[in-house]
Amino acid sequence: MTGRERVLTALNHAEPDRIPIDFSGHRSSGISAMAYARLRQHLGIEKRPLRVYDPIQQLAIVDEEVLDRFGVDTIELGRAFALEDRHWADWELPDGTPCQLPAWTQPERLDGEWVIRSASGRVIARMPDGVLYFEQAYYPFEEKDDLELLTQAFRESMWTSIASPPGPLVAGPEGAAALAEGARRLRQTTSRAILGLFGGNLLEMGQFFYRNDNFFLLLAGNPDRAHEFLDRVMDIHMANLERFLAAVGPHIDIIVFGDDLGMQNGPQVSPKMYREFFKPREKLMWDRVRKLASAKIQLHCCGGVRELLPDLIDAGLDAINPVQITCRGMDPADLKKDFGSRLTFWGGGCDTRDVLTKAGPREVREHVKRLMDIWRPGGGYVFQQVHNILANVPPENIVAMFEAVAEG
Repeated sequence: MTGRERVLTALNHAEPDRIPIDFSGHRSSGISAMAYARLRQHLGIEKRPLRVYDPIQQLAIVDEEVLDRFGVDTIELGRAFALEDRHWADWELPDGTPCQLPAWTQPERLDGEWVIRSASGRVIARMPDGVLYFEQAYYPFEEKDDLELLTQAFRESMWTSIASPPGPLVAGPEGAAALAEGARRLRQTTSRAILGLFGGNLLEMGQFFYRNDNFFLLLAGNPDRAHEFLDRVMDIHMANLERFLAAVGPHIDIIVFGDDLGMQNGPQVSPKMYREFFKPREKLMWDRVRKLASAKIQLHCCGGVRELLPDLIDAGLDAINPVQITCRGMDPADLKKDFGSRLTFWGGGCDTRDVLTKAGPREVREHVKRLMDIWRPGGGYVFQQVHNILANVPPENIVAMFEAVAEG
């Protein structure tokens, strides 16, 4: 099977020839650039510029030979863009490793930290010395909301303003054509399953703009205003979704939405609140995808969300990542038994919190093989580790993890 065939077979709840593997196919299955620099050295890869495509999380572009080495079956749509040297600018990672960032993102040194400013000049992200990624520094509606300024707020929030490729390369009047051409070109040159990152965040959009605590207070204390905010956000999401799918719909296999609905101890919101505020709006977006494209629908959703899975499935979800198996209610065997025939689990393949970071290669290998025995039967599973590989993970453990999947 090709990578595309393998992934789509799993998404259709049949067992492919082997377990499909995702590595860097979206922004929560990748690797810290610092860890990746050590991995490339460990694998003996020829030195070349290390490119960080996600400035906020400091995630690296994974080289083609590494994708081949680990049998990776996925690729992210952004890989079709920012292919020329002029699209990149030199920078330095927190550990001193030279790298390149997208040329449109220029961190600035300011009083013992790196900061990123919006186009208006406001500091919207900061990375103090000793920290390994950028943190949000400004919330447009923290003090007072003004829904007439919602479009402007998108430009003043870290998570909606700092762009990964294709970024501004597909902006302007000719943007749709450039996006479509890049997607078409990638489709013609890869047999891997292509993931198109859309977003469509709802709960998180409120948190990005109001701050977490303020948005929870709005949901509970002023639901009418919360609905008005979410309706305005949906107007933007739906218009963007129409444009996105018109350009790339024929060329992608999976469209990736995002909303971290869970925490370590369970959902951030009750099932009742999810059904009131978020389920109808997600269903609207996902129904539209099915009308406009044949792409499968995946949701990036961290944390313990078992209680929400029946409603997510009912809203039309095909796959969920990263399947955070250390959270309450996220036991792999129980999830597979109760939901495995209706939902593809895209992740949960290696515990990145306690095993990949702290164990040795042998323990990593045994841990992954035990999990594959649970996830593999009947299809409905794509391997990825639980979220991104962080900066302190030894390269030997990364190799052991992927080799265990290949052997599994």
